Amino acid sequence: MSIFKKITILFFLSLILMSVIGFWTNSINSKRMNKLVQEKYQTIIDDILKNIENKNYINTILLKNNLTIQKELPKSNKQIIYSQNYTFGKIEILKELFDNEFLIKINYLDEEYILKTPDEENLNEKNILNFLVFLDIFVLFLIFLYILTLLSPLKKITKEIKNFANGELSSRIKINSKDEIGILANTFNNMATSLENSIKTREELLRDIGHELRTPIAKGKFAIEKIDNFSQKELLKKIFVDLEILTNELIELEKLNLTKLNLTNFSAETLIVESLGKLYLEDESKIEININKNFKLTADLYYLSTALKNLIDNALKYAISYPIIIETNKNEISISNKGQKLSKEIEYYLKPFTQELSQRDGFGLGLSIVKKIIDKHNFKLDYFYENGNNIFRIYW
Repeated sequence: MSIFKKITILFFLSLILMSVIGFWTNSINSKRMNKLVQEKYQTIIDDILKNIENKNYINTILLKNNLTIQKELPKSNKQIIYSQNYTFGKIEILKELFDNEFLIKINYLDEEYILKTPDEENLNEKNILNFLVFLDIFVLFLIFLYILTLLSPLKKITKEIKNFANGELSSRIKINSKDEIGILANTFNNMATSLENSIKTREELLRDIGHELRTPIAKGKFAIEKIDNFSQKELLKKIFVDLEILTNELIELEKLNLTKLNLTNFSAETLIVESLGKLYLEDESKIEININKNFKLTADLYYLSTALKNLIDNALKYAISYPIIIETNKNEISISNKGQKLSKEIEYYLKPFTQELSQRDGFGLGLSIVKKIIDKHNFKLDYFYENGNNIFRIYW
């Protein structure tokens, strides 16, 4: 989960918690305020009812408690916080929404009084408390936006680092802030520049070495043709062929560290045909192909077919009987051959210059190249031995 999602979740949890606390506090304060108002004016109402015929006394009560007579009830929304029926009348205490004043309605026979109370200080305190709660929520929201603004450059940093890791060596982060994120961006840019220079120097050196090695090999192979002794001629031919193979494999292995994949869509059958096209098969009956599922995949056809070719070549080289079997299932390709089980764990053979039998042809670079190609595609390679068969499987 990204840091932005985590912060968003924490923000909403805090917002919900603060809202619940605010609602709960407001509910408690409302009940407390209504109770205080009821107790305060209940005595006044009882006194008025007892002296309902004495107008002068009632006016004295109203004046003493700052109550004003209203001709009729306002049309605004009101909440009844207390109501009581009597034998000859009814009383109600009402509160106008979003107001600090209350209304008292007294009905007794034909008499009706609608009284308006003064502002309640306790209610003002309650509104101030509610305002502070909402202010806290608003500040929390501003802090959330500010944190997202501070962390937003991390998305750009992550994107450019991924691009650099995928082979775009010119990727740089353009952030001018002076905080830790800006320092991180500048540090990455310095590191990327240094690595880009090192990689370009390495590429040039690799290209020069490849050229310098291939030239004397080609001259040596040409000079061999002038030798009359057949046995010496064949021996020297094999030496130069081995040197050429070793040079090509070393260059190919090194290029994998520098090359960006050219991803295209193709079928498993196309991949197998391309791989077999890179082999020099004298007897096609040595290979059996079972395409159970001709699925589509996205990969670099050149490199992935090279990896599959190396696995097929090894299967042919180390088989004790034929045919070897190339089989496809859902999102996997396996190559199996009859042979002895590998004497060591598969990880050993994935390292350069390691192989099962020293007398076999090759230099132990084939599986190392396979491993690099598979890893570059984020695919997986495994090996298992079953019913006398060595089985290598590429899957994703």
